[in-house]
Amino acid sequence: MDLRIFTEPQQGATYDTLLSVAKATEDLGFDAFFRSDHYLKMGSGDGLPGPTDAWITLAGIARETKRIRLGTLMTAGTFRLPGVLAIQVAQVDQMSGGRVELGLGAGWFEEEHQAYGIPFPKEKFGRLEEQLAIVTGLWETGLGDTFDFHGTYYDLTGSPALPKPAQAKIPVLVGGHGPTRTPRLAAQYADEFNMPFASVEDSERQFGRVRAAVEEAGRGADSLVYSNALVVCVGKDDQEVARRAAAIGREVPELKANGLAGSPSEVVDKIGRYQEVGSQRLYLQVLDLDDLEHLELISSQVQSQLG
Repeated sequence: MDLRIFTEPQQGATYDTLLSVAKATEDLGFDAFFRSDHYLKMGSGDGLPGPTDAWITLAGIARETKRIRLGTLMTAGTFRLPGVLAIQVAQVDQMSGGRVELGLGAGWFEEEHQAYGIPFPKEKFGRLEEQLAIVTGLWETGLGDTFDFHGTYYDLTGSPALPKPAQAKIPVLVGGHGPTRTPRLAAQYADEFNMPFASVEDSERQFGRVRAAVEEAGRGADSLVYSNALVVCVGKDDQEVARRAAAIGREVPELKANGLAGSPSEVVDKIGRYQEVGSQRLYLQVLDLDDLEHLELISSQVQSQLG
């Protein structure tokens, strides 16, 4: 079971804070550092000092780390034209020496679009499908060849399809709860399917749908990695769990019900339940980015038990 650290910087974080978390992620033996792609805080809090851009952040971290994978969960398709996104991600992949992964979603948070003057189209899923086709198609185009795409939302003619990533294939993540279209998109384009903030039972159902869609598409069901994203709140004792829950404005019972919370042994047991239904990788949503001792505890008391 891979453990990855997943951050939500729109809630309030500087680049320096994110770099500190990324370096701790690497030093403590976690598999990857991922971040959300949002420009506006959600819920309570002031969001200060303001948002950081996902791919600018990852470009900086790429030059300051050596081992960990880097990516987004998920880049909003509404934020960037697909040709521009393909260039950005390929460049960061080069800057990292081939450690980048792209999670790409349709975009959903209308208020952040209004706040920063970003168009929020009514038809987002069809755009996402074309974006996936364009981004992957540009990367797959051979050197010296050109790429063309003529869709409903995007039109590319004679693209040199440059630059190329450092990796032969950048892993692409698709995720979500949708019962039909999401599994189909994952089957067509994804290397990993991510189920965000879902119960063990809902994850099992969705993994089953995706596996069926993958097989229907002529791929082996095990050709994808199946993963979950879950909030994490671990403590050595009940008092420490309560303190960490309070720091992120959450209640312990709710965190235990909907995430990975409690003592290290409780969290290891719950991870085992996700593993039993096919989850191979967990994105641990860390909300207090100043609490690096939390990462140390997870590394020494949770990750160490997972092998």
